[in-house]
Amino acid sequence: RFVVPYAPGGPLDIMARAIGQKLTESMGQPVIVDNKPGAGGTLGAAQVAKASDGGHTLLMGAVHHTVAANVYKNLSYNFEKDFTPITTVALVPNVLVVSASAPYASVKDLVAGAKARPEAFSYGSNGNGTAQHMIGTQFQMASGAQILHVPYKGSAPLTTDLLGGQVDMSFDTVTPVLPFIKEGKLKPLAVTTAKRSSALPNVPTLQEAGLPGVAIGTWFGLLAPAATPKPVVQKLNTEIVKIINSAEFKKQMLDIGAEPIGNKPDEMAKQIKEETEKFASLVKAGKVTLD
Repeated sequence: RFVVPYAPGGPLDIMARAIGQKLTESMGQPVIVDNKPGAGGTLGAAQVAKASDGGHTLLMGAVHHTVAANVYKNLSYNFEKDFTPITTVALVPNVLVVSASAPYASVKDLVAGAKARPEAFSYGSNGNGTAQHMIGTQFQMASGAQILHVPYKGSAPLTTDLLGGQVDMSFDTVTPVLPFIKEGKLKPLAVTTAKRSSALPNVPTLQEAGLPGVAIGTWFGLLAPAATPKPVVQKLNTEIVKIINSAEFKKQMLDIGAEPIGNKPDEMAKQIKEETEKFASLVKAGKVTLD
């Protein structure tokens, strides 16, 4: 069972279903995708943390869980201690987008516009304590602009308001905004990762656009409960990395703007530790609180 702690239809859900289908074929065992959305992904994570079925219940986790570890005060689990990483499946770059009708041709233009309207200029996110919220916090600290944070319950309502001019900008993942970029309805000004996105090769990174040190992307990966035997974790890693490296899966990921990864458990553990520490500093410096 793959527990996806978000609603169906997003990049995490797409990845879970693609891997689940191939894993069913390679291991001869049905994989069920179980969507358990709520509380920034923490409800589904809490359920998997308590599972004791030897690696038959896995969490399709995300960078949001390393943020949640720093902003939720009463979590029933410890993301670093109560899970065993299997592999990072893919990285989806976040992209700074504005409406096509917005008068900004670059990040420099946008920052100037934001500084001209402190606290009246706004950015939307998929909710308090999400990666988009953290990117917005880091963007403000790096640019010196005061930008109002407007949390939404997901990409769909956020994009609707962005297109309608209710918010000025967003830092959504590439997947949900790519069709609007291709249709010319949204204008991409920069990607938030350290490297450019293969889906938007002509769009600069925020660092290239003049904001050094701003580099956050949305990774997605599989984790098992901490008590899962090591041989089981290793077997799952081997089988899932094979799927990630297949031409079919790579094409599926590139079509939604995701960059396939497929690393080792200890590499994913290092990534989780580093990002949890980074977000702890960012939450403190930006005085981020959950309403």
